[in-house]
Amino acid sequence: MPRLNLKASKLSERDLDFLTETVTPEVKDQCRIRRVIREDEDFRNKFIGDDKVFRRVMDDEEIFLKISAGLFFEVLLRKAAKDLEKAGYTVERTSTMKIPVFDAKEVVELLTKESLFAYLADMLSSFTRIESYALSFKARKGFWYKIRFNDLDIQSLMSFCDVVEDQYRLGFYKRIADICLFIMGLFPDYVEREHRYPFSGHLRPQTPGKLTISPEEYEEEGRKFYRLAAEHPSAKETDLAAVFWALHEKFQAAKKPLNFIAEHYLHYKKHMVFG
Repeated sequence: MPRLNLKASKLSERDLDFLTETVTPEVKDQCRIRRVIREDEDFRNKFIGDDKVFRRVMDDEEIFLKISAGLFFEVLLRKAAKDLEKAGYTVERTSTMKIPVFDAKEVVELLTKESLFAYLADMLSSFTRIESYALSFKARKGFWYKIRFNDLDIQSLMSFCDVVEDQYRLGFYKRIADICLFIMGLFPDYVEREHRYPFSGHLRPQTPGKLTISPEEYEEEGRKFYRLAAEHPSAKETDLAAVFWALHEKFQAAKKPLNFIAEHYLHYKKHMVFG
């Protein structure tokens, strides 16, 4: 599993061009601005959180040709933190109503943890590109079979957790938990529709060969696999154990900024952003 830098993600030259052109186009010494962005984390974060950056990101239909996915999601998360702080509450949905919950302070506080904030931005970025894999297994002497799957296929990933050696399981634990958080954060309406008929509220019948997971089970599995990831010996080597524990304990709060982004910023762009 690749090491993740839990500090603010490194900005590319293209990202820096976009930021300086957007926020300080009148400044002649652009090199100095870029240097300060790289060296001063507080200045960097405020620069990225500028409303001009958010507006341009939202208005540009070809934004991923101009900035990295990491910067895109960092802009949205910083905007969500500011807007949630002003709102003072979040909204939880049932199949029939919206319920205001006055937990915005807890959600915003969670986003002030830079390591967790960086993790969420990186996690969201990973879902803009779904990777496909093919694994070969030896069934018996002289006979092999191949399984094809992608890294959004939670059913296959769960199955592989039982057969891969322990040293390789951290990556599977992390991805399964991330899928649960991503789906419940960005596509909770999809989960509800797959689980219940929208008008009657009756449970849908199980389809053979297809795993149907309820919203409650997504959260339960997400918390479970973040705990397994936190407990894995390799987690300490990647400095991720604390983040995994936080997401295990605060899964409900962690999905709230993602819900806010999905409803208030991305709207019908979700399928364009995540393919």
